[in-house]
Amino acid sequence: MATSRTVTATRHETPVSAEVATPSRLRMIVVLGALVALGPLTIDMYLPALPRIADELGVSSSVAQLTLTGTLAGLALGQLIVGPLSDSLGRRRPLMGGIALHMLASLVCLFAPNIEVLSLARGLQGMGAAAAAVVAVAVVGDLFDDSAAATVMSRLMLILGVAPIVAPSLGAAVLLRASWHWVFAVLIVLAGALLLVAALALPETLPVGNRRPLQVRSIAATYLSLLRDLRFVALVVVGALGMAGLFAYIAGAAFVLQGRHGLDQQTFALVFGAGAIAFVAATQVNVLLLRRFSPQRILLWALAAATVVGASFIVLSVTHTGGIYGFLVPVWAVLAMMGFVIPNAPAVALSRHHEAAGTAAALLGAAQFGVGAAIAPVVGLMGNDEIALSVVMTAGVGVAVLALIAVGGADDDGH
Repeated sequence: MATSRTVTATRHETPVSAEVATPSRLRMIVVLGALVALGPLTIDMYLPALPRIADELGVSSSVAQLTLTGTLAGLALGQLIVGPLSDSLGRRRPLMGGIALHMLASLVCLFAPNIEVLSLARGLQGMGAAAAAVVAVAVVGDLFDDSAAATVMSRLMLILGVAPIVAPSLGAAVLLRASWHWVFAVLIVLAGALLLVAALALPETLPVGNRRPLQVRSIAATYLSLLRDLRFVALVVVGALGMAGLFAYIAGAAFVLQGRHGLDQQTFALVFGAGAIAFVAATQVNVLLLRRFSPQRILLWALAAATVVGASFIVLSVTHTGGIYGFLVPVWAVLAMMGFVIPNAPAVALSRHHEAAGTAAALLGAAQFGVGAAIAPVVGLMGNDEIALSVVMTAGVGVAVLALIAVGGADDDGH
């Protein structure tokens, strides 16, 4: 187990201590990347099946999307619970419990007889995946500071970005041979493999001396102290609203591309994956930009660019210009801008509160997935079309850039 001195040192140095990372930073990044991939795999793998789920269970598309809302709500609520637990019990035990819950919920999804049971089980799946997400981000907060944390987060995004590419294709492959229920059998296997990897390869990065009491009063005090930091709150809002565009696309893409543009499940998976490639490429360009610019400045310019692209997207959608390309090109551009936002906003926020990295990561994640849970049904109610997606995506990034400017979040001094 790492000492307090070792953890403190690694926050400010490029190499991760072998005592903490066993044996290398690269291995740590791979393990953490696998952990954060559980959430996107859980969200994205069943997307090609959404129209089929709606048909087989006899519900509308907006009702079928409630299964996605349940997952995102579970991810949000689960992080608020797991964050304080990981600050008190260490990172490993809450992680193992969360993955086990995910596997149990996936089993319920496999045999779900109706939309109500499926939605409930998807919520529990989300809560289980939340443990993997919050622990991975908290470990980054344990070990790294500011630009170094943003660099590591960008590397995690490289691994994380593979999930949206692989997941829909894997789901579509399952649907070629079996019913949508069996998508969840594959998730059980994947979560089991991840549980084994975490048990064998993830060290404990929170020393006993740095843990916080597991008491309601102490937990409430920690959350209140974080919420009093207005710049931290602004960064949480920026990260959440920036993610609104991503979740709007996840919620509506299958209905727009398959329903309105006639793509089959396999082609949809490829097109959906192309958006993930744009996102991943941007996260790696972000590493290069961090050598010259602060994370705060990159955040501002990325959100501003996304807002301009989003405005153009609204015009193309309202005028029905460009066909499927008038939809895909601006969507991919916004997703690329999110590749700059998603690593930098959490990294700068976490650098302000190393003493409560788990709880801070929980607030960040809960805000992101809470917004996602709210966005999914909004897209459905607005019609699951190009106009709905363009308006929701643009509104999210537009408000995010205003929030960042309002608190001076673009200043080079994040503290």
